[in-house]
Amino acid sequence: MDLISFVLILLKRIKPLIRKRSSIVTGRELGHLHVNYETVEPYPVTFKKGNPKQTEIYNPEKFYYVTEMKFAKIKNSKEKDKSTVIYNNNITITDIPLDAYAYIVNGKPALEWVMGRQCVKTDKKSGIVNDANRYAVETIGNPAYPLDLFQRVITVSLETMKIVKNLPKLEIRETE
Repeated sequence: MDLISFVLILLKRIKPLIRKRSSIVTGRELGHLHVNYETVEPYPVTFKKGNPKQTEIYNPEKFYYVTEMKFAKIKNSKEKDKSTVIYNNNITITDIPLDAYAYIVNGKPALEWVMGRQCVKTDKKSGIVNDANRYAVETIGNPAYPLDLFQRVITVSLETMKIVKNLPKLEIRETE
């Protein structure tokens, strides 16, 4: 066996190991990102209305109180503008990257899951009120938690998609 044949055989055997190692590292990155979603840096959104950094907030619980986050509507259209979210009467978030909606969890963008859960809803059967604001204040100790969570999920979504796009193409071998 000559040297070139030996190197080709060696490369053929090493290549899958390199891919496997790369997949392990990528999996760890994704796992770390998803498990630690509450500690990632919040995405620096633009506030069309109610910038917490420029507004003197006398009553944070009232200022950040969210009943339901909604997408803004495109003028003269019934379509939603997913780059803008009306958080509450005090806060409107703009310039949300549309790529953040590419990260899908159980058939729905992660951001839309946050929007649907960080609200005030009453269960029709039991009458139990699910209030994200109470959880934010009483458990987390931060009335801005739903807003912070929304911003952090933007970061997680964008970072996840960046990692996923860099994954090697999946090679599926046909079996005989």
